[in-house]
Amino acid sequence: MSSLAAYSSSSRSEGRLLSLILVLAVVLTLAPVVRLFVAGLTAGDQLNFGFFAEVLQKPATLSALKHSLVTAGLGTALSLLIGGCFAFLVALTDLRRKGALVFCLMIPMMIPPQITALSWTQIMGPSSVFLKTLGLAPPLGAPQPLYSPAGIILLLGIQHTSIIFLTLRAGLRAIPQDVVEAARVSGAKGFRIWAQVVLPLTLPSLLAGVAITFVTALGNFGIPAMLGIPAGYATLPTLIYQRLAGMGTTVLAEVAVLATLIGVVAIAGILLQRFCQSRQRVHLVGGSGRALSIPLGKARLPIEIALWSVIATILVLPMAGLLATSLVPAYGVPLRLDTLSFEGWHEALFRQPVTQRAFVNSFGLSLGAAALLMALCLPLAWLMERHKTRLGRVFDSLLDLPYALPGVVLAIAMILLLINLPFTDVTLYGTIWIIFLAYLARFFAVMFRPVQSSLRQLDPAMDEAAQAVGAPLWRRLRDIILPLSAPSAAAGAILVFLTAFNELTVSALLWSSGTETLGVVIFNLDDSGETVMASAVAMTIVFVVMILMAVIQATSRHLPKGVVPWQS
Repeated sequence: MSSLAAYSSSSRSEGRLLSLILVLAVVLTLAPVVRLFVAGLTAGDQLNFGFFAEVLQKPATLSALKHSLVTAGLGTALSLLIGGCFAFLVALTDLRRKGALVFCLMIPMMIPPQITALSWTQIMGPSSVFLKTLGLAPPLGAPQPLYSPAGIILLLGIQHTSIIFLTLRAGLRAIPQDVVEAARVSGAKGFRIWAQVVLPLTLPSLLAGVAITFVTALGNFGIPAMLGIPAGYATLPTLIYQRLAGMGTTVLAEVAVLATLIGVVAIAGILLQRFCQSRQRVHLVGGSGRALSIPLGKARLPIEIALWSVIATILVLPMAGLLATSLVPAYGVPLRLDTLSFEGWHEALFRQPVTQRAFVNSFGLSLGAAALLMALCLPLAWLMERHKTRLGRVFDSLLDLPYALPGVVLAIAMILLLINLPFTDVTLYGTIWIIFLAYLARFFAVMFRPVQSSLRQLDPAMDEAAQAVGAPLWRRLRDIILPLSAPSAAAGAILVFLTAFNELTVSALLWSSGTETLGVVIFNLDDSGETVMASAVAMTIVFVVMILMAVIQATSRHLPKGVVPWQS
């Protein structure tokens, strides 16, 4: 009886702890989103659809909305073209060196958008160090072709290709060899197999990838800001940034409406994707059998050359241009032995207080967010698996919302929530804590999902046995749960660090003097004409990202499936 009583008492304690952590998680992740939508539809304390309609009818709002939809839509189409070709060829054929190909294709997704924009501007235009070195630079005075809607669309398409690739490949890898063999026996060949067998089976994954890519492109700030602002081409995220940067919190009600508009469009895209999935369900009966592997024959080498050429174009070439710019004494000088200089690196990394401060801030925010999210997500994921509650199910279904919404929307939500703390005159706006809390909300799902996936694969018998002999929760977490889920938790922490370390979209609206992050510093350096220093800081971040990705890749064989995004 004593063991049963202890077991019952332990279960009650776990239930209370789950409620406590769950309420904290809801406040961190969902409270800002609720606050935003309330503010977007109210003026004062009452509903005011008139003000909402007034903001939406402004020419600047309508123009920015049109630009956002055009660039996000066409950018998604380009991502679909590139990512779809890669996914079909990598998942369905006998290409060689698939692992290296996939790893290289993932790098652009992990590199911040502002660095993507900066690197591409270094290989085009009359001042390009790369083109001047090769003697191919256009004459001075020629326009920078990327400062245009076409430039934004091109880079949005490249930046988000990996999303289409990952979601589509997951669906393609589930198609068994037996299904295609049956179609061949029935007389189907070539394009007919692809159109009538492969495509219908992967359509839900394809639609999911398109929806996620569109929403991500819609909220992208770095690329439209660095390419659109110089051209006077505003999207909704850059319009919000310009209004808030120019007039401060006096326009908070207006930018709340604009952020709500982006949020509504983003949620509509997600709901449309789910609706399409419900209308296009195809079920495979029985086991998956062997993975599909179509022999390419003599076409394999040309296709491999073509794919690696695309990788070189979208990754190696821009990075080479960025590196070349960082190694000259001034922007526009050709790179030769007599002009080779590390002065830009030395100035940016060791002499500029703002850069050093940004490194400290970004490392501290990223490490702190990763550590705290790990401490929250491990017990929360385990307790949610052990104790099914209605609040837990609701939280699980809405958890991805702060990450799925554009970063500029979350930033405005955090300002509205924290500009005046409830029942006090204290404000977190302008402090580093508002950025930290925004990171916790933004990246909670990035940490939680790998841990949740790992814990679902564990046998609960060990924990139940330890609980039966009286082991308290903290000891079971330390001795059983943590060791078994440590690889997934570590991988999730590294992914949080990677995404938070080079983040710009959220911090661009939340930073103030003394709280700059690396993304903000790169944007500001380039905006002020210090392109060489901006390139040096950007290359430093690229090296950090690639090293951490290599660490994850090297340890991926010890991780459960689904933890590392680019692994099968």
